[in-house]
Amino acid sequence: MARNSRIRRTSAGAHVVQISAAQFKARCLELMDRVSGRRQEFIITKHGRPVAKLVPIEEERSPVFGYMKNAVVSYGDLISPVEETWEVETD
Repeated sequence: MARNSRIRRTSAGAHVVQISAAQFKARCLELMDRVSGRRQEFIITKHGRPVAKLVPIEEERSPVFGYMKNAVVSYGDLISPVEETWEVETD
């Protein structure tokens, strides 16, 4: 990290790196890779004041209810007797 970036801990204990806007501009792609790969967070500052936060995207969870929707196939009435007569083969 460059010498004028600062590391601080959040209340959850994660490390958040403060980086100047100029450093962010110069190393944007590298920082995005670190956010994606290591799940590291960055606060971008301008003149020492925080202006933006670069954080990883939360993985979208699939909902528990409704995930089997349209997965069951219905073949009509399975309980009523069949109209056809069946022949039984015996040996």
